Amino acid sequence: MSENTEQLKEIPQQELKEKVVNAIKQVYDPEIPVDVYELGLIYEISVYPVNNVFILMTLTSPNCPSAEFIPSEVKDKIQQIQGINHVELELTFDPPYSQDMMSEAAKLELGFL
Repeated sequence: MSENTEQLKEIPQQELKEKVVNAIKQVYDPEIPVDVYELGLIYEISVYPVNNVFILMTLTSPNCPSAEFIPSEVKDKIQQIQGINHVELELTFDPPYSQDMMSEAAKLELGFL
């Protein structure tokens, strides 16, 4: 166990989840001027004891040209949060992404409303 892990103080679950959401909102699909959270690409955010985070996410399509770097950028942004212990990210295409998953703010930004 590393020295950093031994010194971790557990961050309240809701506070940590808010920090994770804010970190994810810093990641944008380069082809769409909306962050990946508002696009609806994040299916699940789970926070576990001692500041471990699990993210289940998708991409706009399996052939997304940004598929190689969007998930790693999401993971990197979360790992930069002070006190984070471990981040696990799983990419899935089930259920398939649809525009219905976008937030109202994203739909407005993209002219769908």
